[in-house]
Amino acid sequence: MRYPFSEVETKWQKFWEDKNVYKTDFSKTDKKLYTLVMFIYPSGAKLHCGHWYNYGPTDTWARYKKLKGFNVYEPMGYDAFGLPAENYAIKTGIHPYDSTMTNIADIRQQLKKIGCMYDWNSELMTCVPEYYKWNQWLFIQLYKKGLAYRKNAPVNWCPSCQTVLANEQVSADGTCERCGTEVIQKHLTQWFFKITDYAEELLSGLNTINWPDKTKLMQKNWIGKSVGSEVKFKVENSDEEITVFTTRPDTLFGVTYVVIAPEHSLVDKLVKPEFKDGVAKYRDEIKSLTEIERTSTVKEKTGAPTGAYAINPVNNERVPIWIADYALLTYGTGCVMAVPAHDERDFEFAKKFELAIKKVILQPGTNPEDELKEAYTDTGILVNSAQFDGTPSVEAKAKIIEYLEQNNFGRGKINYRLRDWLISRQRYWGTPIPVIHCPKCGEVLVEEKDLPVTLPYDVDFKSEGVSPLARNEKFMNVKCPKCGGDAKREADTMDTFVDSSWYYFRYLNPKISDKIFDTELADKFIPVDMYVGGAEHATMHLLYARFIHKFIRDLGLTKSDEPFSNLIHQGTITNQGAKMSKSKGNVVNPDTFTAKVGSDVFRLYLMFMGPYELGGDWSDKGISGTERFIERAYDLFTAHKDICKTAPAKEKYDIAALSNEEKVIYRKINQTINKYETEIDHFRFNTAIASLMELINELGKNINLCSNEIKAYVLERFAALLGPVAPHIAEEAWQMLGKEKSLFEAPVWFDADKSALTEDSAQIAVQVNGKLRGSLVAPTNSDEEFVKSLVYADEKIAKHLEGKTVIKSIFVKNKILNIVVK
Repeated sequence: MRYPFSEVETKWQKFWEDKNVYKTDFSKTDKKLYTLVMFIYPSGAKLHCGHWYNYGPTDTWARYKKLKGFNVYEPMGYDAFGLPAENYAIKTGIHPYDSTMTNIADIRQQLKKIGCMYDWNSELMTCVPEYYKWNQWLFIQLYKKGLAYRKNAPVNWCPSCQTVLANEQVSADGTCERCGTEVIQKHLTQWFFKITDYAEELLSGLNTINWPDKTKLMQKNWIGKSVGSEVKFKVENSDEEITVFTTRPDTLFGVTYVVIAPEHSLVDKLVKPEFKDGVAKYRDEIKSLTEIERTSTVKEKTGAPTGAYAINPVNNERVPIWIADYALLTYGTGCVMAVPAHDERDFEFAKKFELAIKKVILQPGTNPEDELKEAYTDTGILVNSAQFDGTPSVEAKAKIIEYLEQNNFGRGKINYRLRDWLISRQRYWGTPIPVIHCPKCGEVLVEEKDLPVTLPYDVDFKSEGVSPLARNEKFMNVKCPKCGGDAKREADTMDTFVDSSWYYFRYLNPKISDKIFDTELADKFIPVDMYVGGAEHATMHLLYARFIHKFIRDLGLTKSDEPFSNLIHQGTITNQGAKMSKSKGNVVNPDTFTAKVGSDVFRLYLMFMGPYELGGDWSDKGISGTERFIERAYDLFTAHKDICKTAPAKEKYDIAALSNEEKVIYRKINQTINKYETEIDHFRFNTAIASLMELINELGKNINLCSNEIKAYVLERFAALLGPVAPHIAEEAWQMLGKEKSLFEAPVWFDADKSALTEDSAQIAVQVNGKLRGSLVAPTNSDEEFVKSLVYADEKIAKHLEGKTVIKSIFVKNKILNIVVK
């Protein structure tokens, strides 16, 4: 019979919604399980297969846990601010609010058709004042604690998007990660969040969370902790000092030049008149390079001399001062001591500009006078280092830092690669920053009672390098809250990663109006127990959320240290080798397939494609296989209507009392439960589904040879196993079996009968001189002598041994017997 998927899926989706089956009872916390996928950006492309691949399988895991008795909380919402809606408005004239709301309405219906068990009472969207008011409140708290500040800085600028990008939003090749345009550098006054104050805790916290090792390593490298020292170099014939940071104080005696960032304020003070033109020219040449381009290890080394000299404090040697683009004003002190003998970059630079190279670390097996063909960057023994000669370099680090501190030449220091989070965006469709600029009072925070600062509807969206809000006089002109004089609002909006840095708190009670989130519920349900989303967010959203969570904790609003206890990354579903996106025109619309085969078949197919963490290139060639599986399951349940009423099954059976066919079926269902649980627990959906396909093949052979009681026992367990992976047909099957309550309304799970997991007989392959000569069945764990007796009793195998002398035998219990003869 053809499975009527449309009728069945509509029926159960309505039932779940009408009965509030997925509404979470927040009073029950003993087995709480907060399961979350990264919320969706409501673009005009709607849901594509990639979204399904994130949402469907995660919901399968959550449904499995619900059937196992967990109090699962699974909300959904919309990351609704952002650049695409604004660009769409520029292109079409449709307001971002209108297009976003239309898209949300469409996506909501698509999400419901997936059959995910989202608690729709918790739905939220970030583009409404009820939500972004609390972004503004959060900004104010950060500002009051000295963690939100404004400064003029070199920033990444996308000429196409006409906005600033955080370092994390610039691809490795120096292009905008959103549009692919080459990013340039600009000097602008921008707002920052001081994430660097939490650098050490962000590092140590990685040891407390169960996240993929690769993601934790990416965050560790992005934070980039460096342990070393600061060293002060006096400038010759000047009162100025150059302070450098180094992780290799053991190489200090090998410094042969010093490099300063071209933008450093010291440059203009130090450059000699005859070198000014060269310095100015070089600055002009590198001004548009991004930090990524400047620090590239493969880029040709460039620089310019200043004509000035510094004095190495440990040996009083005079070393030239250069400017070079690889010294960054935003890292360390913006000044670098160069040791060409023991640093690859410095070695290349020194060779190119014919600067001195002085060996101070001796490579084992070499002599001090041997010429260096390349930089030696490993450990060794100090040479040419005065009183430290002969000291192993590892020991020398501590000793030289102590020497620096005793003589006031420097101090031990820890540095981080991490930069403060740049949150200013020169765009309209985002959260207004709650600051007023007063000519008399300076920066003034909007008072909390006046929040939200509402985004005006009537705006000219074209950015033209400044925020569109700057041209809206009604929005911009305001009275200063301090002095009452004329003032201007801040025109920039916040990075949308602010919206997603705390949204998981708000889900718990999105309608609460007197505080940022329901702290009572947060104490019960935070942290999120399972978070699933793309690995591309490793150093952006996932890092920002950890920072804001720790800040919220320090405000006393949550007791937990981390937002997400467990993290899983789904793979990417590509199309023709490229990530699906509307701009590439390669989006696969799942609605096309669900209309033909239904949501359960589509969900099953996506999960059956391969390992969840790998993803893959889209192809619908195998979808007919999962469709046949569902058809066979439906036929099986249709043929056994009400069997659980007419022949109710026991919880378990004595295997010895069953017929041979019943033993096979009884063992198979319990082995399947055991395998399925292990696979689903670890997000290995493809192998879990494969076990169900093996099961249905076995049922097709033997179920009609079983008693009705055993049929009922097997089929009710099969229906429960279908529940997480194909929830609509599982509900229908459960009802067909004669069950009074819905499977997910009154969750049920069947544990495997452990006694049925082992076979009572084993099939043993018999080889003679390594060639297979037959197989035989023996009781499980039979010893070698017993198996040999069966071999000699089997005419077909025994004939290969006649007249031969047995040299030896190789026996693997329950698997193989190889007899070697001559």
